[in-house]
Amino acid sequence: MPELPEVETIRRGLSQFIVKKKLVKTTILCDKSFIGAPVTGTVKDIRRFGKALIIDLDNHNSLMIHLRMTGQLIYDGKERYAAGHPSDNFTAKLPNKQTRVILEFDDGTLYFNDQRKFGFIKALPTKEVESDAFIKKLAPEPWTITVDELYEKLQHHKNSCIKPTILDQTIICGLGNIYADEALFLSHIHPERKCGTITRNEAALIIKNAKDVMEKSIASGGSTMATYVKADGTTGDYLELFANVFRREGQPCPHCGTKLIKIKVAGRGTHLCPHCQKRSQE
Repeated sequence: MPELPEVETIRRGLSQFIVKKKLVKTTILCDKSFIGAPVTGTVKDIRRFGKALIIDLDNHNSLMIHLRMTGQLIYDGKERYAAGHPSDNFTAKLPNKQTRVILEFDDGTLYFNDQRKFGFIKALPTKEVESDAFIKKLAPEPWTITVDELYEKLQHHKNSCIKPTILDQTIICGLGNIYADEALFLSHIHPERKCGTITRNEAALIIKNAKDVMEKSIASGGSTMATYVKADGTTGDYLELFANVFRREGQPCPHCGTKLIKIKVAGRGTHLCPHCQKRSQE
């Protein structure tokens, strides 16, 4: 599944192709992949809530898109734009057997492909977007959550490990595996620390460092995870340029030189420095 910086990169890229363009027809090839009734209208804007994209139309209707694991958005017009799970679909003739929904605009076509059918497009009134069950459960993102808010949430989960807790989108929205590892490393917090041991100052550090690593990733076009690429089909370079610990096990810590390690925390591969991120606070 893409992390927030990848989805934000896609939002910015897709905006260049369909904002102010008119959606004239929707063809649904897989009922599971489209929720609601097809809509038409001119695109006013593309927003993002967590990892969901929202296409707002000028007639008070919206389309919510979630790519999930293998979703793709491919716009075929005067030029081709490809985003999401990389495959031959980026250059292949479309539609094909992985095409689930076709959105026809006045000067091009947007294909929603999804190999595993976990993603979806949902049509709904714009006024209902923020009250939609999928959106409503999302917590604030690092840019909007307050220190007090995060700290209080951590105290309510005091016996849980910090990493899986900040991966919970109802605690803080947008952090995925890469950015959780990076934020905890920069905060000098061991990913297995219990939430009840996290101080208010440490909660502030988590927020600050989460924002920093995600902003750098957005600026570089996202990470180069095997299943996600930038909006133009090229890969981002965050992991090469900015990642301190993620997928760097066995390499020296950039702060102290200790060999970085990889462990499992709540079933997730987790990267850290055993010297900079001690568990002694427990």
